[in-house]
Amino acid sequence: MSDKLHIVFFGAHIGDAEITCGHVLAKYVKAGHKATIVAVTPGEKGHPTLPPEEYEVQKRQEAEASAKLWGCDLRIMPFKDGETYLNEESKLMFADVIRELKPDIVITHWKGSFHKDHINTHYNVVEGIFYAAVPGIKRALPAHGIKQLYFADNWEDALEFEPNVYVDITDVYDIWKEGIEKHALFRGEVSSFRYNEYYSGLAQVRGAIAGCDKAAAFMLPRFSTHRTFDFFPVHETMLIY
Repeated sequence: MSDKLHIVFFGAHIGDAEITCGHVLAKYVKAGHKATIVAVTPGEKGHPTLPPEEYEVQKRQEAEASAKLWGCDLRIMPFKDGETYLNEESKLMFADVIRELKPDIVITHWKGSFHKDHINTHYNVVEGIFYAAVPGIKRALPAHGIKQLYFADNWEDALEFEPNVYVDITDVYDIWKEGIEKHALFRGEVSSFRYNEYYSGLAQVRGAIAGCDKAAAFMLPRFSTHRTFDFFPVHETMLIY
């Protein structure tokens, strides 16, 4: 890509963007593009012993540390953990962020989740993209239309998730690992779920499918899966059984 792009990930909590897409964001920055992590909430209520006020301070510090390592900008929206609401006010707040940041590519959660914040973030982003692009919706900033939306590969959002886009992350895998280990959650200090091992293994599984060492998978919106070519695109040899 010769033109500089801006890629923005809206994650429901601090950590969602980092664990599912930190490698891809780092890869874009490495290639000269701009990347921004937008955490809708700090995810401050998820610690088994720390009060939310203390854990929020820790989470913000962790997010800043990994974003700095990868060269990403960081934005934290004013929602509280478990309180990401789906209403017109919220959708317009997301639209305002999109108009301000002017992303070319947006990534967020797939809707097939068991977590309310993830589901509501999905719909707020999708509707916010629409609102941001409509000039007739008058806000403080002018309209902005993005180029593409993707949904991330997240174990909490797996219901009917069908990956159809793969990105080779082999060259940024090590810096991604270094970044996620700045988060206590991913060091295994907060939850019994083995996030680090799961997503490290997932990178290898997706890489096996994609034909590279390590890869990240994404899903296009169903309304964006149609493409027109002059001829069939041809890549590497495909085995058909």
